[in-house]
Amino acid sequence: MKLDPFYPIVDSSDWIARLVPLGVKLVQLRIKDMPEAELGREIAASKAVCDDHGCRLIVNDHWQLAIEEGCDFVHLGQEDLADADVRAIRKAGLCLGVSTHDGEELETALSVDPDYVALGPVYPTGSKELKWAPQGLEKIGGWKRQIGGLPLVAIGGLTLERVSGVFENGADVAAVISDVTGNPDPEARTRQWLSLTARWR
Repeated sequence: MKLDPFYPIVDSSDWIARLVPLGVKLVQLRIKDMPEAELGREIAASKAVCDDHGCRLIVNDHWQLAIEEGCDFVHLGQEDLADADVRAIRKAGLCLGVSTHDGEELETALSVDPDYVALGPVYPTGSKELKWAPQGLEKIGGWKRQIGGLPLVAIGGLTLERVSGVFENGADVAAVISDVTGNPDPEARTRQWLSLTARWR
């Protein structure tokens, strides 16, 4: 599977409506606390925008709703993976991405035959509290050798200034949160990301 190298992660359909029309081809909707009915509407609205612009939407965690809304890709963290019905996800035809932070979690991820593996945090990150220390660039190459042909997504503290090192060390995709959504001009920053990552596209 080939994934676009620029992978913004956002927490609303409003963000998707702002960024996807700029040329984003891969985006994750990650919403943690929201009533199910409202969450379903957010997923549906996000899917409509992505469908209109040829963008692949990946839904974080909420795999049942992703199936109901006709999505084709979900991302699961380790805790969510333990609770998810992977067989139902696959039966519905969805692709699956899985988060990993250490060797044991990588083994768990590979046991479900994922479509990509995410490694992080590469750098310190303020997007959420994590118990894992930053992995650093060195770990990316080793992880990539272990997963072979699967796409490797690097996440955690990535910025425009840091991203070249991530790709040069073996990552296929750079997942970005605050460097876009926390920027004073998210649209301009997105265009910069799209331009910079064009060489790996």
